Amino acid sequence: MAHDGRVTLPSFPALESLPVLDHLDLVAPPVAGLLAAWPQADQVAVVEIDPELADTAAMTAEYDLPLAASGNCVVVVGARAGEERIAACVVRADTRADVNSLVRKLIDVRKATFLSMERAVEESGMEYGGITPVGLPGGWRLLVDERLLAEPVVILGSGVRRSKLLVPGPVLADLPGAEVVADLGR
Repeated sequence: MAHDGRVTLPSFPALESLPVLDHLDLVAPPVAGLLAAWPQADQVAVVEIDPELADTAAMTAEYDLPLAASGNCVVVVGARAGEERIAACVVRADTRADVNSLVRKLIDVRKATFLSMERAVEESGMEYGGITPVGLPGGWRLLVDERLLAEPVVILGSGVRRSKLLVPGPVLADLPGAEVVADLGR
């Protein structure tokens, strides 16, 4: 750690990270709420970015980051017997969530689709393009691709477009409600 409190992660030298617990103002309120109570939060860092770079392709290009170290969170919905089922799926950015086959079976619905942007933003309390598996609504399932757990550090949304979270891959399995799934991303 540098004398000013900033940390540069060896795997991402272009990103200066800060201990997230000292900078909860850089994340969305639901994310801050979970982090403040989560025992593993002391392992999580936050980096400020230009909001125009929040999309994975722009960020990885600008900072020369590997796609495999970025986790994309998509929210899927389906229904069975009149009961709506929502799941957040976190996959490596070099893959896509297997929504039509694996996710559909896991949430036990006939048809799974992406939750509308408006609903995802409203129900999560997060900004579009910043939705993260950290601090999701309690009724949502959280499916995490097991390949992310092998990454030393995973870059995730922070709930807002102006920052990103840096989370040790293995710690993703400890998120509340996390279900680790093989081959979630294809």
